[in-house]
Amino acid sequence: MTDPKVMEAAVHEYVAAFDAGAPERVAALFAEDATVEDPVGTEPKVGQAAILEFYTASMQTGAKLRLEGPVRLCGPYAAFAFSVLLNLGGKDMCVDVIDTFKFNDDGKVVEMRAYFGPTNMHGFS
Repeated sequence: MTDPKVMEAAVHEYVAAFDAGAPERVAALFAEDATVEDPVGTEPKVGQAAILEFYTASMQTGAKLRLEGPVRLCGPYAAFAFSVLLNLGGKDMCVDVIDTFKFNDDGKVVEMRAYFGPTNMHGFS
């Protein structure tokens, strides 16, 4: 099983890499055959190439992430609440999200799922 410190560090690197606009750093957290379902219910992105493409596009919005509380760890899973701050059509927006990562024994993310919907999106000033 992956060391909890490695799992928590991966979550913090995910947020830092996203904020730095570094999709290659995010993709490096994932196993070769990993899946990303963002948001849950959409077609999963499978493999590092698809994941890199997804995060490259996501970061072009200029969105920033802010952790909202501690990372929760349970077995091979990490769950974390965060806010996505972005500007859509000239309006500042916030999306409240919970992500889950499932880790393999090598400390790589094999599954990421993002939980949010329309009721989690709101404006701010």
